[in-house]
Parts: sequence; structure tokens; C-alpha cells
Amino acid sequence: MIKKLLCVDDDATTLMLIKMVVEKASFAKEVITISNGREAIEYYHTLLQQLPEGKIEYPQLIFLDLNMPIMNGWEFLDEFIETLYPNFPNTNVVILSSSTNPVDKERAKKYPIIIGYIFKPITVDLIKKLVK
Repeated sequence: MIKKLLCVDDDATTLMLIKMVVEKASFAKEVITISNGREAIEYYHTLLQQLPEGKIEYPQLIFLDLNMPIMNGWEFLDEFIETLYPNFPNTNVVILSSSTNPVDKERAKKYPIIIGYIFKPITVDLIKKLVK
């Protein structure tokens, strides 16, 4: 079981489903939900401000949607890797998307922090495969 999971998706129903499935699978102790990439970057900047005060627990895994308003998943990844990843080096990402576009799957392979690409909706079985 991981300590913290960050879910970044603009669909409230998807976020609710993720929380339910994660709880049922006993996958994470805490699930943080955010509705777009910009808010996720701001969340990490808030964590960054807490670093000098001592060791903080940050999400070990991010479930990331690709198609979101304000800042999409690709834009989030680019900014996170460039500016924040050095401070949060144990962070991995799983793309959780409705996009079946093979270009997206190929593009995901270019990001070393992406450890999986899952098509929505998420299920307990999919989460169990992640654990393996």
C-alpha cells in the first residue's frame, strides 16, 4: 500500500470512482484529488515550501488524465519534470485516460517517470496489476 496517491482529472465522477476503487483495493492510505494540471503544479509548489521545515510525505504515484482544460497532462508532465521532479524524485506517473490514440501511448514511453498507461475506467483488477 502506498501512502499518498495524487489523482489529476477534470471529471468529478472519475475522481470519485478512483477513490472508491483505490479504497476497495486497499491501494493507498490517502487519495488527493485535483482537477487540472495547473492545480497539481500549485500543489507541488505548496509541498516545496514545506521542504525546509523537514521531511514531508508527497505522493508516490500520480494518476494523470491527459485531456484537461487549463493545463493538460502533457503540459503538467513537462513542467513537473523540468521544475519539480528533482525535489520529488520518487514520484511515478500512471496515465489514466480515455484516449486510445496510439500516438499518446507512444509519447508516454518518452517519459521515464510514466510506469503505466491505463484506459478509463479504472478497476480493482487494473490496480492489482499495478501492484505487481
